[in-house]
Amino acid sequence: MDKETGSLSINSENIMPIIKKWLYSDSDIFIRELVSNAADAITKLKKMGDMGEAELPEGERFAIRVAVDKDAGTITVEDNGIGMTADEIRQYINQIAFSGANDFIEKYKDKLGEGGDIIGHFGLGFYSAFMVADKVQIDTLSYLPGAQAARWLSDGVSDYEMEDSPRAARGTLVTLYTGENGKDFLDAYRMRQALRKYCAFVPAEIYFHDAADKSGKNDEANQEPINNTSPLWLKPASECADADYKKFYHDVFADFADPLFWIHLNMDYPFRLKGILYFPKLRHEFESIEGQVKLYSNQIFIADNIKEVIPEFLLLLKGTLDCPDLPLNVSRSFLQNDGYVTKMSAYITRKVADKLNSLCKNEREQYNSYWEDINPFIKYGIIRDREFYDKIRDSVIYKTIGGEFVTLDGLKSAEGQTTVYYVTDERQQAQYVKLFKDNGLNAVILNTNIDSPFVSYIETYETGVRFKRIDADTPDALKSDDKADETQAQSLTALFKEILGGDINVTVENLKSEDTPAVMLLSEENRRMADMSRMFGDIGMGPFEDKETLALNSASALVKALLRVKDQPERRDDLELICRQIYDLAYISHKPLPAERMSAFIERSNKILGLLAE
Repeated sequence: MDKETGSLSINSENIMPIIKKWLYSDSDIFIRELVSNAADAITKLKKMGDMGEAELPEGERFAIRVAVDKDAGTITVEDNGIGMTADEIRQYINQIAFSGANDFIEKYKDKLGEGGDIIGHFGLGFYSAFMVADKVQIDTLSYLPGAQAARWLSDGVSDYEMEDSPRAARGTLVTLYTGENGKDFLDAYRMRQALRKYCAFVPAEIYFHDAADKSGKNDEANQEPINNTSPLWLKPASECADADYKKFYHDVFADFADPLFWIHLNMDYPFRLKGILYFPKLRHEFESIEGQVKLYSNQIFIADNIKEVIPEFLLLLKGTLDCPDLPLNVSRSFLQNDGYVTKMSAYITRKVADKLNSLCKNEREQYNSYWEDINPFIKYGIIRDREFYDKIRDSVIYKTIGGEFVTLDGLKSAEGQTTVYYVTDERQQAQYVKLFKDNGLNAVILNTNIDSPFVSYIETYETGVRFKRIDADTPDALKSDDKADETQAQSLTALFKEILGGDINVTVENLKSEDTPAVMLLSEENRRMADMSRMFGDIGMGPFEDKETLALNSASALVKALLRVKDQPERRDDLELICRQIYDLAYISHKPLPAERMSAFIERSNKILGLLAE
């Protein structure tokens, strides 16, 4: 054909406000668009062959070839797919935003049936090339018998040139003459990074060539494909062994630790979704938990952690989700149809709940062993999604100080009460734990950062349930039937207030245990108010003082001894020493001493040991 020049036209029904360098937020995305176009070209030709619409050479090997040439300043993407005629270039390239994918599917919809997995051949995605190129050239030869190869060339401003191409092989070669913004991608390592990011599972083999490498090692004849065309999520779960799931996890997420367990998703109606969600060991560092759920469309990477599709609490997990029907806009990074993705989100949540319920019911011992790792994720999900809690309520378990795992109903029936005592630090609160165990009381361990809002949430929806930290009060079961003598109680209170300071809260209890001289208490209400105050930086409510109460045990031999010597002037120094030591010992079991008080405590302890040695 004679050389042709013309102006690019915009399809009036698909006008896009952004075409060139501002089309996408990430400059490396151009390689995804060009490779996915190449994959479409191959997929189209294969489907044409399956439908009897094209004759394909027997045993032909389909592939995409990406190459960088730093000296020439070019990036090329080549396929041996369906190719284009000059008229198709005019239709699909010159009319910006005209979808060749939609055109193909509409034309062959009766023959394609289900699974017409065309990603979107050319259209706006092609123009992402101009994010890194000053000039783009297409050389293409259609599969049609007798077709003439065509060349298209444009600087991406508004004009183009078209003429015959010397290309002899069916398919398309896109050549990017890089500009200043594209120089980084001439580096082989940088290009490989982009290909691994976006094209690791493209459904056509990809080979990469670096013209600067003269060793021959990166020539196609010496290479394996750089991608996996059949990712594990495409296989039926029945054909996947545990070793397959673990290997896929290690390969995709570069995590050396094995996942705890996983869910294989496979949905065909009312939308198509396949994928694998992995439960890694989350441990207790809730703020540092960072999951990675990779979203794909027809094996092309879209983005990590798209919360519109994936429920927010599931973003703590790791996994791959392939949603061919995902309604994305031009950049494939933002969703257009909230109603549609809501169904997908609900489906994923239900499958996660089903898996957890199944493990809890059928593999309880294994489920118990997972609990310490996965409970922050589950509790976060419960807080974020009431329906999720409704689905897994009976699979929410609590580890007790006795090492058992029980449900909330099990706790209530076992204790005959609705007050659930809990421990946040077994070592710090060891004194209280011992008191509970010695007196046959139970408590659960809630030691993650999510537990504070979690217990408040449970109290909201579970009628009559109340959580109290183990040092919030003195349960009746710890108290002796004999009440503390009122006169002695008043005397002890006055003594400790005099020595420790008048603003300290002091109470006297007669405990069953004679070994414990005192415990420190902070009411659950005060603790939560203090936590809330700190969380919001005292904004709007003023600083909240979490003032503890020193509960003296009148049954303790040491406390009784204080009463005997309190009126002896010559024992005043000893009296003060012991009172302060009792106070600090109780405080240490409640929470760490401030630095100055810890120094004084150590100095006082050494002094007491010295007195014993005299």
